[in-house]
Amino acid sequence: MTNLPISPNPPASVVKSGVVILGRFQPFHKGHIHLIKEAELWRLENSPNSQLVIAIGSSNRPESMVNPWTYQEREEMINSWLLNQEGFEDVTIVAIPDIEDPPNWVSHAENYHGSGGFFFTSDQESAELYRESGWRVITSKLEKRENLEGWRVRATAHMLSTIGDEKAIHTVLSPSVSDYVIDYLIRINGLRRLAFLGQGGEPVG
Repeated sequence: MTNLPISPNPPASVVKSGVVILGRFQPFHKGHIHLIKEAELWRLENSPNSQLVIAIGSSNRPESMVNPWTYQEREEMINSWLLNQEGFEDVTIVAIPDIEDPPNWVSHAENYHGSGGFFFTSDQESAELYRESGWRVITSKLEKRENLEGWRVRATAHMLSTIGDEKAIHTVLSPSVSDYVIDYLIRINGLRRLAFLGQGGEPVG
């Protein structure tokens, strides 16, 4: 087991329980957008007094091809899309560090995203962890899973890391990533850094 730093620390004030979506968002792609839209629709129809909580996992992992963007950058990716959407007025974004201890993951995560709400996911392993911890779990089938797995999107982004033509980057990456997110990544040189992080990545979201 690797000793990882706890970063960030849990928020000082308890997060109001809500409809929680958990992901690594490396990067924030259209599969995530589909999941968030489904979760928001479910929230409005079934628990309108709840807030939508987007939890960014693996906030404490060192930079690598599997984890090229910091949790702050991933939050900005999400916000770059949210700010250009109708609705989504009651959304909280939190970052959760890994602890490499699945049996205790949910109790750890509750310090960040609150407890006693609903867990909305397309990941069966996560669904089981939360269900076993007494959460009400809503499952969704991830759209275009074969094309929108995180490792595939990162591999495409890696191929573009030495390309300076912004139009070409948009053409290749826009089927899987929002133009708002692409613009943000170009602005922070978030694609170019991939050229220095090694080759490929494994199939993890």
